[in-house]
Amino acid sequence: MTIDLSTTYLGLKLRTPLVVSASPMQEDLNNIIEMADAGASAIVLHSLFGEQLVTEQHELFFHLTHGTESFAEALSYFPEPDDVETGPERYLAHIARAKAAVDIPIIASLNGSTMGGWTEFAKKMQDAGADALELNIYHIPTDIDTTGAEVEEGYLDIARAVRKAVNIPIAVKLSPFFSSIPNMAKRFEEAKIDGLVLFNRFYQPDFDIEELEVNRKVLLSTPPEMRLPLNWIGILFRRVGLDIAATTGVHSAEDAIKMLMAGANVTMMASALFKNGIGHIKTVEADMRQWLIDHEDESVVQMRGSMSQLNISDPAAFERAQYVRTVSTLPTGYTVR
Repeated sequence: MTIDLSTTYLGLKLRTPLVVSASPMQEDLNNIIEMADAGASAIVLHSLFGEQLVTEQHELFFHLTHGTESFAEALSYFPEPDDVETGPERYLAHIARAKAAVDIPIIASLNGSTMGGWTEFAKKMQDAGADALELNIYHIPTDIDTTGAEVEEGYLDIARAVRKAVNIPIAVKLSPFFSSIPNMAKRFEEAKIDGLVLFNRFYQPDFDIEELEVNRKVLLSTPPEMRLPLNWIGILFRRVGLDIAATTGVHSAEDAIKMLMAGANVTMMASALFKNGIGHIKTVEADMRQWLIDHEDESVVQMRGSMSQLNISDPAAFERAQYVRTVSTLPTGYTVR
């Protein structure tokens, strides 16, 4: 039995649906090579933060030019800022090195909350060889006078501006905290965005009550967290013409298969690789292939969306029925004494 794990995402033909999501691991070129060797079908690079695009250039200019007017000879002693490789410039060089090192798509990642230098640097990422661009719009509104509509428009303004600036495919990594995710998906489609990544994880702080400090420790995702993107992917499948990447909580072949059945084009992993090592990609692929054999499915395309709500006449009523049924049921393993 021939098993076809291939899929498409953002117009890219991928060997499997297993994509590495953005994480600090991708800062090391050796890790990128190892990911490709382990079977990753595409890699999203670590994020370049919008703040870096402004702050690093300003700080560099200050340190290189501070005091140079004191002596005439100093005017030409230091190089101009454009001649020095900053963090953003290193990122561009990293894209080029990654493209030269592996033969799978490399997706660049821009992370920010304001317009900043997104459009200019998106062009540079494209020129450096990125196959696609992931916009991680990480914004937590704290201004009491900012409305939900203004927040939504801010996301769309960034997406539209970057879309005008580049020709490569664009995906937007969304948070789940919108009043209407389907409407936002529709508006991103109207803005000519190619795909959505569901969902971003906001890293909320915790308190150390002994040291009276804010604890910013990053927690890895766990499989139960996949239920939120699983739900919305199942709702959005074929209701919008956007490709969808599932992220958060994907740790095993079973997790990936569930996301694909909901309607995802690809599934993304990072926490699972931190926990199990980069070679875990190969294990997930082997387990996925075996599952298809055992269930006599020949391809990922065949099972994609098979558990979505596409055939439900009233998804809202379905959601309400599921809610009532769930809250009326005790958690597994618990009894009333």
